[in-house]
Amino acid sequence: MASTHLSRTAFERLTEEHYDLTTRGRIEVAQKIEAARLLGDLSENGDYHAAKDEQGHMEGRIRQLEHFLEHAEIIESGEAGVVAAGTVVTIVYEGDSHDMAETYLLGHMEERAGDLDVMSPQSALGSALLGSVEGHWVEYTTPTGDQLKVQVLKVALL
Repeated sequence: MASTHLSRTAFERLTEEHYDLTTRGRIEVAQKIEAARLLGDLSENGDYHAAKDEQGHMEGRIRQLEHFLEHAEIIESGEAGVVAAGTVVTIVYEGDSHDMAETYLLGHMEERAGDLDVMSPQSALGSALLGSVEGHWVEYTTPTGDQLKVQVLKVALL
């Protein structure tokens, strides 16, 4: 089974979310279901069906979190200026001006850093960027087969 690379911050946030959902979340949903049952006929009880749907979504999220946490590998900050999982990288595509630069957090989909978009290190561009440094040009093949080239403008630790 492949490991889930997470920053320590993301791991702690997901652990807290899991604890919250398995304690407070389950109690609140159970109370909503019980209150809806008291309203009578369950076959046409919208409150009951909504609470059961909420319970299903929450249990799905709990299972997802358990999987992430069980297979988590904490990534520590890498070398300054080198693109690695957990770094914030600013790139510009060949032919574009620097004011069209894009900034991403390279990491797992559960990583969060403000309004930054997250790029998977397993994606075509993400894997091509790994190990590169500021100023380097990186070439990669898109899933559609196109060859693109980007320049790494800035690498920052999260």
